[in-house]
Amino acid sequence: MLALSSSSEAGKRLRAKRERRHLSIRDVERFSQRIVEEKKNPAYYVPHNWVSDLENGKSKPRLEKFHSLSLIYKCDINEILALFGLNIGDLDQEQGLIALPYTHLSGRAISRTEPTVPTSLKLQDKVLLEQTNLVHRMFQGLGEMPFFLVQHAGVRDVLYGYVGTEDHTLDPLIRPGAFVQIDPHQSKVVKNVGPSEYDRPVYFVELRDNRYACSWCDYEGSRLLLVPSPTSPVPIRSLRYPQDAEIVGRVTGIAMLIAELRPDASATPFQPQP
Repeated sequence: MLALSSSSEAGKRLRAKRERRHLSIRDVERFSQRIVEEKKNPAYYVPHNWVSDLENGKSKPRLEKFHSLSLIYKCDINEILALFGLNIGDLDQEQGLIALPYTHLSGRAISRTEPTVPTSLKLQDKVLLEQTNLVHRMFQGLGEMPFFLVQHAGVRDVLYGYVGTEDHTLDPLIRPGAFVQIDPHQSKVVKNVGPSEYDRPVYFVELRDNRYACSWCDYEGSRLLLVPSPTSPVPIRSLRYPQDAEIVGRVTGIAMLIAELRPDASATPFQPQP
């Protein structure tokens, strides 16, 4: 991430954005009131004196007010955040810095990239990387939690899960470190198996010990069976249902690496024979 810009310099650039729109600070206040009425949330109100203080480097940023300014100034909110040192463009490059070993949900569906709220402490020092967990619970209360996970925590349409780096249940069909898309509306186990193992329904399961699993599922009487792939070292797990397990939903999509990002420098590349 970029170092924080000075408040005075950021304020000058923000003032330039306002002036390019031929807006007075009173105009900004007036337009923000419309946003408050639309969202029914007074946090989006932008007083004219706050705009003045912000432009003069005397005010601390507020995300809701930045949201309002991005609407009023007709610019991406990321442009405004970048003025104050939060470079959203770095996020894609940094996503691979943390690989968590246990399977968990990673929050709800998102429609666009949202900002993160960083802190000075490293994420690895705060998160239990060894345990499968829901990502939006796992990151709860942490400054580094991606803002979109907080913002979309109540959306019901789609969930995203993460398969931990130590979870080999469906390896190699779903490899450790994969992200999966989950449909929470498909929470009933379908017993019919497709023509191949690739067509067999996969489910994301919440266990009562605050752990999660991503596996094939079957029933045996009143017990839910978590079935691994044939080559997996993980045994079949038998759980009381619904006392000890709950079906979060069916996995409908997978995103995973199929090769290392950094190949071994000692590896000899293939050379075709003449």
